[in-house]
Amino acid sequence: MSTNRRTFFRHIAAALVVAAAFGSSPARADQGFQNWINNFYATAAKSGISQATYRKAFAGVKTPDQAVLEKAAYQPEFKHKIWEYIDARVNPYTKRTGQEMAAKHARTLNALERHYGVDKSVLLAIWSMESNYGAILEKDDRLHYVPRALATLAYADKKRAKFARTQLIAALKILQSGDITPRELTGSWAGAMGHTQFIPTSYLLYAVDADGNGHRDIWNSVPDALATAANLLRKNGWRSGETWGYEIVPPANAAQYSGQTKTLGQWAALGFARPNGKGFSNSKMRAVLKMPGGSNGPGFLVTKNFFVIKRYNASDSYALGVGLLADQIAGYAGMQQRWPRPDGSLDISEKFELQNRLKELGYYDGEVDGNFGSGSKAAIEAFQAQNGLKPDGQPTQHLLRALRR
Repeated sequence: MSTNRRTFFRHIAAALVVAAAFGSSPARADQGFQNWINNFYATAAKSGISQATYRKAFAGVKTPDQAVLEKAAYQPEFKHKIWEYIDARVNPYTKRTGQEMAAKHARTLNALERHYGVDKSVLLAIWSMESNYGAILEKDDRLHYVPRALATLAYADKKRAKFARTQLIAALKILQSGDITPRELTGSWAGAMGHTQFIPTSYLLYAVDADGNGHRDIWNSVPDALATAANLLRKNGWRSGETWGYEIVPPANAAQYSGQTKTLGQWAALGFARPNGKGFSNSKMRAVLKMPGGSNGPGFLVTKNFFVIKRYNASDSYALGVGLLADQIAGYAGMQQRWPRPDGSLDISEKFELQNRLKELGYYDGEVDGNFGSGSKAAIEAFQAQNGLKPDGQPTQHLLRALRR
């Protein structure tokens, strides 16, 4: 699909989302919600929001966004294993797409790298992690009209009310600036917006008009979105020309050093070495030992830039995902060591191989993406049933060996 057609359909999807938010279909107004909106203007006015902006923002908004409340209520407490998290975000698909985007947007990325000093592969990795290179913006079930979504949380979600009020004021300031129209002001259920998923307050701090059209448009302008991400990293201390970190082979006593900070030279003296046999380019650079897979897994010596990435998202797993994906997009090898997965399970390259082999044999017609949903499991069961294996639908080393035969 051409860029122009994708943009057209994205605008149509956004228009449908906002039409629903504005109550274009018959809906009975929620009087409590209406009272909340009316009363909140006094707070908005203290932050400089005009009556005209406020009326424009809430024109036709009659009821809370129930889908927002459902998504807010369904926040699973369990944590994925680190290798499951990384598999879903650092894989042949995200690498290939990142390299395609690097070629497509080469002029923009090179200009941003020169201006901000942030590695272009890191910007691409963040774009991938935040919105799958903009693909989620084309899914209308992921989009919400931001003022309505935030007003809903402020009105009906006590846990998030303070956050939502602050973000709503910021969203109204964005509207008042004229950077975006109400119909384009869409985002996640919690207000994260555009290609690089900025919440409104972060947008106000970091948004950049990189394409020079007079609007800071992270929804429709890839240059604006990537420049905004680069601006956040630079303003939070990004060190140009330095890496985010190194994969290392931990010595037997590594666990006792987890979380400690030393120079790379000191780590090397303690027996911490890179799996490819190369040394560290700057022995005086300080780094922190991270062992996200536990004492039996690979280790990482992470530098200042790792912690700058965490200003985007405070999760170690997120920063590690960005760093590993950025390295692969830039053409470096992926991880050299295996995660301590359960016996018989597959790594990400093997998951892709398994789906490809099922596809070649005619059992699977879905996307080869390393994710094993209902389609992949049905394909596995069909192959197992026809080849004398227990039809349990599980992707395992035993199954892959059978497919290779």
